[in-house]
Amino acid sequence: MKPASHRRWLPWIALAAAYFGIQFYAGSKLAAGPPPPLAGTTLKGEPFDLKRLQGRPAIVYFWASWCSICRAMQSNVGAIAGDYPLITVALQSGDQREVDRYQNQHGFHPPTVLDEDGSDAQRWGVRGVPVVFVLDSRGDIRFASTGYHTEWGLRLRLWLTGRI
Repeated sequence: MKPASHRRWLPWIALAAAYFGIQFYAGSKLAAGPPPPLAGTTLKGEPFDLKRLQGRPAIVYFWASWCSICRAMQSNVGAIAGDYPLITVALQSGDQREVDRYQNQHGFHPPTVLDEDGSDAQRWGVRGVPVVFVLDSRGDIRFASTGYHTEWGLRLRLWLTGRI
């Protein structure tokens, strides 16, 4: 290869390095092992406590109405909701009426609790959204990652968690 041809790869290498650097930074403080508390009332008015998800692999999904990546991921999370226990946490997305309106507009109706002030996200180490936590059947965090996830990527993590 000619030395000049190496230069055309430099922007791609720099982009990949930046992407992985951001992923590392965003994921470096995410909760691991036994999860922090998470309780409240869902948008449908039902009481929620994280302990309800114990017994099989489950997902805790932090998202925001202002996040375009979260919006792109909604159908993936929605597809999982029919097969696995999960709770979504609407981070700084407004009050109950605003989040309910958003979910109705976008056809996104999994069980959701509000984190209006970001205190739950802070306890869980969330620095940006979307973030997915995959819990094992005992309720411990097995996988935690930021960014876009495909439905099959989520299903693979849930399947692996059931095998660990």
